[in-house]
Amino acid sequence: MFFLRMILRSFSRQLRRRLLIAVTVCLSATIAVAMLGVVFDVGDKLNAELSAYGSNITVQPKSDAVVSDLYNTEGVQPDPTSFLKESDVPKIKTTFWAFNITDFAPQLNIHAQAMGGSMGAGGDSKSASTTASVPVVGTWFNKTLHLPTGESTAAGVQGLRSWWKVEGDWPNDGKAQAMIGKDLAARLHLGVGDELMLHKTTATGAHTMQKLVITGVYDSGDADNGSVYMPSVLAQKLADLPDSIDRIEVKALTTPENDLARKAAKNPAALSQEEWETWYCTAYPSSIAYQIEEVLPGAVAKQVRQVSALQGDVMLKTQAVMMLMTALSLIAAAVAVANLMAASISERSAELALLKAVGATDGAVSRLILAETAAISMVGALAGAGLGSALAQLVGHVVFGSGITMRPMVFVLVFVLLAVTIMIASFSSIRSILNLRPAEVLHGR
Repeated sequence: MFFLRMILRSFSRQLRRRLLIAVTVCLSATIAVAMLGVVFDVGDKLNAELSAYGSNITVQPKSDAVVSDLYNTEGVQPDPTSFLKESDVPKIKTTFWAFNITDFAPQLNIHAQAMGGSMGAGGDSKSASTTASVPVVGTWFNKTLHLPTGESTAAGVQGLRSWWKVEGDWPNDGKAQAMIGKDLAARLHLGVGDELMLHKTTATGAHTMQKLVITGVYDSGDADNGSVYMPSVLAQKLADLPDSIDRIEVKALTTPENDLARKAAKNPAALSQEEWETWYCTAYPSSIAYQIEEVLPGAVAKQVRQVSALQGDVMLKTQAVMMLMTALSLIAAAVAVANLMAASISERSAELALLKAVGATDGAVSRLILAETAAISMVGALAGAGLGSALAQLVGHVVFGSGITMRPMVFVLVFVLLAVTIMIASFSSIRSILNLRPAEVLHGR
């Protein structure tokens, strides 16, 4: 009881300094809780943000992937000679990482002769027809799939190409509609609502044609502006390649690669049993790609290295900045608390000397000072935890457009770090108490 009265008395006699200590600890706890809360939740948030800019895994027939690796033909898209089955594509959503795979779209990349020329009212030609050989991509736009599990999902390039600037509307997968790149639309004098006629000579020598209505003109900002996108079933009909695709783009939420993921990407068979289980059950791009290969016969799935590397680099740098801010806030708190405690002890030197003179040991006086500091620091830490949680939510909504999930581990870690910081800050003050000589202080020396 006497010990508690001593603590309460110190608060009333040095209220200003106690409040300064509480405010210092509160500010440090606020920053630490907010930053660490974001750090532990930033992985999914950043992956979700970056995955909005396209696929991070591509799937090809095995023979095409080998040729691409040997001759560096990435980006070169002649008419394909080997194919996957379009009917197998929904199996991607039956893998262990089905919920991490947020979107995907098959492609059949071919070339065809396109004839364009916008038509005025009543069918009058507004400009001369123009013919050109153009790249054609048969794909899904926003197709609803009914999975064997009884669930339904939508997939297509409408989600994979969310950054495209589209004039008009996206095509309907079940209609003879298409969308055309801005550069090709200008070359063929086509716009929204015009008709496009495609002609192609198939591998068997047959001549096919397909009439399409342009529902949208897109600006992708890259070479895609010279292409035509149409429903896959119509592209297969035009090329006389039923149920055939040559590429699948997959967008998945992934965990940044580490040494284990890079080792597995080179040769999964080289992993130990424990490493295999860890890798297989972690959402690394290579793990997701491996499991896609398991459900798609004759396919090779590869991560888009630039996207995966960007995701990992951005996340690591973001986490490093936030950890640095947390460390700096704790250092600042330690310096401020040490100075405030030193000033407090200097003011109370006569009181502390009297306690030692009447029989209090150095340990008892030190425990009193530590208890006083711990009590006021706890008040500041609790207030800082609440403010830090609110600040983390603000950061989440401003930067990522959604709240931050505050994990209990964050609060435990912050309180432990603050306890260590306060203990370190108290060492110099405790040393001054040990050096305090009652006779000299009480005689004014």
